[in-house]
Amino acid sequence: MKVLITGAGGQVAQALMSERPPGVEVKSLTRAQLDICDGGAASAWVNEFAPDVIVNAAGFTAVDKAESDPQAANGANAAGPRSLALAARDLQNRCRLIHISSDYVFDGNGNRAIRPQDKTHPLSVYGRSKLAGEEAVVEVLGERCVVLRTAWVYGAVGHNFLHTMLRLMRERGSVRVVSDQIGTPTSTPALARALWQLALQPGLSGLHHWSDAGVASWYDFAVAIAEEGAVLGLLPMGVKVSPISTEEYPTPAVRPRFAVLDKRATAKALGMEPAHWRVRLREVLGSLQGG
Repeated sequence: MKVLITGAGGQVAQALMSERPPGVEVKSLTRAQLDICDGGAASAWVNEFAPDVIVNAAGFTAVDKAESDPQAANGANAAGPRSLALAARDLQNRCRLIHISSDYVFDGNGNRAIRPQDKTHPLSVYGRSKLAGEEAVVEVLGERCVVLRTAWVYGAVGHNFLHTMLRLMRERGSVRVVSDQIGTPTSTPALARALWQLALQPGLSGLHHWSDAGVASWYDFAVAIAEEGAVLGLLPMGVKVSPISTEEYPTPAVRPRFAVLDKRATAKALGMEPAHWRVRLREVLGSLQGG
């Protein structure tokens, strides 16, 4: 099987390369090699490599910046995925596209885990751009695409909440973190393994959800980072984590208040159960020891 991965410089694509199964030929392209907004370039790469599967790990992920630069967000998150879908559609080997989306396509106003078929209602430019990307790939490819929504993604590399917390905790010895936004942290290695399972099952299509197991607030996540980081010697003991409200930490983009994804159907389809987010956090922090 041949797999083309976009967004090679990002944390998800790097995890995909680390977790790739044996016997799979992979080409992972950075934005410098392929700007997915360039339809001609996307078509050229897809025609040259002739992949069986494209995994689109590229995207504009600066949620707050999207509010002031909607053109960039919509280009990378909507027009870019459409270009990839068109290139896949035109390839004669019936290439599939796995497109990574976000919990931000929902408003987070509910109080139960969000199912793939639940009504979308994004609250931000970023969320609307991600929803537009979903709609574009489904419109172009139909049953030849998979949309995988995930949430709160972090890993050992890249710019993410984990690295921000580790830096602030070392520098300040204390942090104030929002406690009334609820979701599930998702480690990049675990997400990558789910994406590979999707790639290896050609019969799967449609909307899917995946994250690690359990529920947390950003405050809970930060407390766990402080505790686990201290045990592993990555942080000093006694870092203080204080809970604050969303109103005490205003941001340009509105975040979903409750964004726990229901992944039961996806877990059954993939034949794999997600581990609890704290188990995955411990693994990721362990990989940073000595780094």
